[in-house]
Parts: sequence; structure tokens; C-alpha cells
Amino acid sequence: MNILVAGVDEAGRGPLAGPVVAAAVILDPQRPIRGLRDSKQLTPQRREVLALRIRERALGVAIAEADHGEIDLFNILQATLLAMKWALLGLQVRPEKIIIDGNISPQLTDCFGDCSVETVIDGDESVPCVSAASIIAKTHRDALMRDLDRAYPGYGLAIHYGYGTAAHLEALARLGPSPIHRRSFNPLRGWLSGQLPFASLHADTPLCESCTPLDCT
Repeated sequence: MNILVAGVDEAGRGPLAGPVVAAAVILDPQRPIRGLRDSKQLTPQRREVLALRIRERALGVAIAEADHGEIDLFNILQATLLAMKWALLGLQVRPEKIIIDGNISPQLTDCFGDCSVETVIDGDESVPCVSAASIIAKTHRDALMRDLDRAYPGYGLAIHYGYGTAAHLEALARLGPSPIHRRSFNPLRGWLSGQLPFASLHADTPLCESCTPLDCT
């Protein structure tokens, strides 16, 4: 007898702007989906096709976000874990087992104490339900960032989705941060504290996050 397994993954842990998005997916063993893999290994067009199939065939799909304010308040690790927990709570079907991409799990004993919980590093490459969650989270966040690009034009959010590209850094130097930029992330944190003026930062300067690493990119 098949048990209900929920895969969980996130998208948007590294960008300088926008929310981190988590998804939870319970696949239907009777309706398999071919071609599931880590969303980063797929073209945008293929991700969209698979996202539609996942939504059509899965037993449960849920998405949750932790916004830039929650990221700055709690740090990116805790905000990501919070979004993962919210996504699981949003599932239409209760899972019997939970598999989370990475090596850290949210605290789930209060609401999923009867479930088996497992973390799998690179689970989005090897566990189909986690791959599905990766695809759902990525496509949802990309669409959200395209919407935010219209609300906050000039940064190129629809192109780089908030990641620290040279073009994004140049826009930040020119415009300053928007309301959805993560103030706790470097280089913004350094700039805003006066450690380094915007215009003096070279566009190819490597970025680092002001947070504890989480192995679920």
C-alpha cells in the first residue's frame, strides 16, 4: 500500500529582493509525471509545462511565502523554514511522510507529530515529489517577480528575479533599494550602514548573504 509522501522545497533563498517561496507536493502514484527533476536543470518553458501537469495530477499542492520583511526580521534560514511549514499546513491532503530538500527541517512536531520527517540533500534531484515541489516553487516565484517588476520598474526583476547580477547591482547603485529589497543581505546591509557607498561598489563584486547557510538552494 502506498503512503502519502509530501515533498518540500524552496525557491528564492539567495536573491537580494522579494520573498522566499516554499512548496509542498503530494504526487499521485496512479498518475506519474515524467521528466521531474531539479527545477534549475530545466528550461523555463519545460518548468511551466511540468508545473501545469503537477497541478493537474498531484493529490496535493500548496505554496507559501515569507516576504522580505520576515526575512530581515528572522533571517533567511528561519524565514525559509517558516514558509516550508506554512506550505505543509496548506496541503489539501495530510501526508504520512514528509521529505524536505536540504539538511534542516522546520519544527513540525506540533502539527505533524505523527508523520515521518526526512531531510535529503539534493532531494530535488533524486526524489520525485521534492523535484515537483522545486518546480512549483520556482515557477510561482518567477511569476511573482515578474509582477513585482511592474510595481518596481528599473531594477530588472523580471530578468534576474532579484538575484545579484551586475545589472541588478548597477540599478541599485542608481536607484537605491526598493521597498521589497532585503536590507539584511550584503551588499545592501553594508551600503545602508554607510560602510560602502552605492556607487563605489564594482558590479562584479561577489555577494554573500548575512545568514546561516541552508543546503536547499
